Amino acid sequence: MQANPVSISLSSYGADVVRQRGQEQFLDLLAAAGVSRVELREELFASAPDAAALGRVIAALRLECLYSTPLELWTAQGVPDPLLVQKLEIARALGAVALKVSLGHFDEHCDVTALASLLPAHGPLLLVENDQTAQGGRLEPMLQFFQRVDPLGLRLGMTFDIGNWQWQGEPARQAARQLGRWVRYVHCKAVQRRADGRLVAIPPQAADLQEWAALMAEFAPGVVRAVEYPLVGEDLLALTRAQVRHLSALGAAQELDHA
Repeated sequence: MQANPVSISLSSYGADVVRQRGQEQFLDLLAAAGVSRVELREELFASAPDAAALGRVIAALRLECLYSTPLELWTAQGVPDPLLVQKLEIARALGAVALKVSLGHFDEHCDVTALASLLPAHGPLLLVENDQTAQGGRLEPMLQFFQRVDPLGLRLGMTFDIGNWQWQGEPARQAARQLGRWVRYVHCKAVQRRADGRLVAIPPQAADLQEWAALMAEFAPGVVRAVEYPLVGEDLLALTRAQVRHLSALGAAQELDHA
C-alpha cells in the first residue's frame, strides 16, 4: 500500500524560530523525514526570497512546494485582490504546485467571472482555505463560492483546514460532506481552548486522528494532508517522522476499499 502524501507547514516549527533561521534551513529535515511537500509561508520570510534559487533547492530534494500567503482572495470591496497576480508569479518562480489564499469577503454580489482573467491556464493551482475569520471561516460563503465558480472550470480548489472551523463554531464533518468534492489539500490541527478563552492549535491525540480519518472519507483518495500544529522537541527529525506516519495512515482503510 502506497503511503499517502504528507506536507509540513513550516509554521509548525514556531514562527519566531523559522523566521530567524530561515525556511530553507528546514528543507533537509523534511526530506529526511519522508515529507512529500513543503508549505512555505510568506509571512515567515524575513526578506523577499530568491524564489527561483529556493525552488531549485526544493526540487533537488525531490520535494513538492506550496506557497502560502495571508492574502484574502476577495477584498472588502467585493473584488479579487489585485495582488493575486503577483503572488501567483512568486509561486510559479518557486516551482510551486499551488498558491494558498483565504476566501476573504465573498458574498452573492461578487462577480466570480472576474477570476478568469487572473488565473493562468497552466502553473500553480489556486487553493482557497477556510481561515479563522467571520468572513472567511464559515461554511455558507465557502460553499456559495465553490458552487458559483465550479461551472467556470478554473484552476482552483480548496484547502480544507480541519481545525479552523472551530473558530466560527462550524462542524467540520458537515463542512467536509458539503465541500469535499473541491478539496485538494487538507490542513490538520487539533484545537484546544485555553484558560483565557483563546483557541490554540495543538498536536493530535488518538481521538483526533480517528476523527480526521473519518473526514478523509469525504475527500478524494490520496489527498495531500499537512501538519499545521506545533512540532517542538529535542529531536525534530524523529518527531516529524512520527507525525508523517500518523497523517499518512489517515484514510488508508477507505483507500483499500476504493482499490
